[in-house]
Amino acid sequence: MEEKKCMLANTCSFAGVKPVMVDLPYPEIKVRCQNQIYANLLSVDYCGATSEMSAITQYINNENRLSLKNCPLAQTLLGIAMAEMMHLQKLGELVCLLGGTVDFVARQQNGRNVVWTPEFLAIPEHAKQMLLADIEAEKAAISQYRMHMKMINDDCVNKVLARIIMDEEYHIMILQTLIREHC
Repeated sequence: MEEKKCMLANTCSFAGVKPVMVDLPYPEIKVRCQNQIYANLLSVDYCGATSEMSAITQYINNENRLSLKNCPLAQTLLGIAMAEMMHLQKLGELVCLLGGTVDFVARQQNGRNVVWTPEFLAIPEHAKQMLLADIEAEKAAISQYRMHMKMINDDCVNKVLARIIMDEEYHIMILQTLIREHC
């Protein structure tokens, strides 16, 4: 007796998906001088609990779980994740220029080092809760960036952080629209 073969495929195409970001250039990636304290602050933005690493991973996880049910929503989340990848790359460059190390360790002000973990992620079951968790993560990132900008006395670094904030604010607007249209 011949076994029935089961063929499953995800028909959601991600060809042509582009980063979801504000249509403005980023400032040149440069620093005034090396500063380990600034590098440590940016390491938290890079891979702390509230970080680009967490954002990327959470968006990709949500995109994967939604792609079979809601392709347009999944495509948008992938585009946002791509923008977050660009933020991660720019932060990594700044950390290195400042004399720090990019090694997935968030170096906190209290001297405590925290290695990035997926435990930092919110992984709700339903699309609306996913999008709401993404909005909260974007708001937390903006707040953290603003706090770090007050602590960093380097206009070159702060210009990059300000530009990243523009994307994060845009992501909130997009996510709110997605909730209205898809949930």
